[in-house]
Amino acid sequence: MQHESLITIPNRYVFLGEIEQLLKVDTEQSILLIDIVRFSDVSSSFGYEYGDRVLLEIANRIAFLFNDNAIFGRISGDVFGLVLTGAHQQNQLYDFYTHLVQHFKIPIQCDDHAFIADFNVGTATNPKNNTDINNFFSLAETALKQAKDNKFDNFQYAQNSIHNSSGRALALKADITRALDQNELEIYFQPKIELSTLRIIGAECLLRWNHPLDGLIFPGALIEAAESYNMMNELGYWVLEQAFVSAAHLNSLGLPLKIAVNMSPSQLYDLKFASNLRTMSQKHQVELSQFELELTEDVALSNSILVKKQLSQIRALGATIAIDDFGKGYSNLAYLRDIEIDTIKIDKSFIMQIDESPVNRAIVEASKLIAEAAKCQLIAEGIESIQHLHILREIGVLSGQGYLFSKAIPMHEFVELASKDLAVGTSFVRQYHLA
Repeated sequence: MQHESLITIPNRYVFLGEIEQLLKVDTEQSILLIDIVRFSDVSSSFGYEYGDRVLLEIANRIAFLFNDNAIFGRISGDVFGLVLTGAHQQNQLYDFYTHLVQHFKIPIQCDDHAFIADFNVGTATNPKNNTDINNFFSLAETALKQAKDNKFDNFQYAQNSIHNSSGRALALKADITRALDQNELEIYFQPKIELSTLRIIGAECLLRWNHPLDGLIFPGALIEAAESYNMMNELGYWVLEQAFVSAAHLNSLGLPLKIAVNMSPSQLYDLKFASNLRTMSQKHQVELSQFELELTEDVALSNSILVKKQLSQIRALGATIAIDDFGKGYSNLAYLRDIEIDTIKIDKSFIMQIDESPVNRAIVEASKLIAEAAKCQLIAEGIESIQHLHILREIGVLSGQGYLFSKAIPMHEFVELASKDLAVGTSFVRQYHLA
């Protein structure tokens, strides 16, 4: 159905009512909650009437993709919902997500402007024999929150049990204190590569949780638990401390590599952060020039006096500042004029289709020009194929990271990899004729 106005799209209450009636007939249903990344930037930049026109175009394209095979509704301003009949598995729902993302690689045209929409998607399958709409919908909401929090994966799937959406979530919140106390947390390292030589020039620190019951947990659930307990600052400092320990260890092995650490908003607003950085540097005898602190664009966009002051103090100590996930969603680039940064990391969504999408390539080329004007380094995330590598070399991007080279790995594996003459491997170079 083609909607001529946002008003004709079923709202949250109508949507939930339709699902509730559906569950009485057939409990085997699956749901996708689709959040448009940073859509508010469109309305704030071009006006709300213009934003509604773009939003309507996105809504109609989503509805068109799934035709009459789904119940479609608008959950909130820029979040839509789809319910598909059947108890779909995680891989099946991921296929729907991939179909959605691929379709929206085609820009949305509105007047003289073009936009590429990006999405966070939370999915769930209704628990067996469950007829309670709240239990079903809360699973999807939990998954969507995790998708928003996870910088490496915009798709999340909630396990199909009511226990997971309530009791297990509470258990995760309670476990966070124990995890910090009993050393269940671990830092993994994803190598950063000099693209011309394939030498390892640094690494990004990524948090993992070795949960005694659930095994290795990725950051999404862990961050959600920390936010629920108001412990993000404590968790952020734990990661930072481990990064200093790791840097000192690498230095002792003759591997003085640049270490990147994600900075949480709570740390950026912590007035003692710069002082704590200096203390850690002295404690572990590691120069702050060996560290790069990464913050997301939404934090940079806040552009408050405090943010600028904090970043200035951090850079004065010798550490560098990187903007992570550059270009993801709808970006207001004005912040680049007002804060000093050292590195721009192009979001993986532009790299992963760069060999198929001329628009993606143009965005990367434009990012290179912006980086040069801002006197910044440019790093590409999400390099997964030789084609990606060749194109980035042609454009002149000097460094990057991605599964083509290595996923995030524990310290001992990273040391082994980095010790191979600081290269990804001679065999790799020969195999693909990259020297």
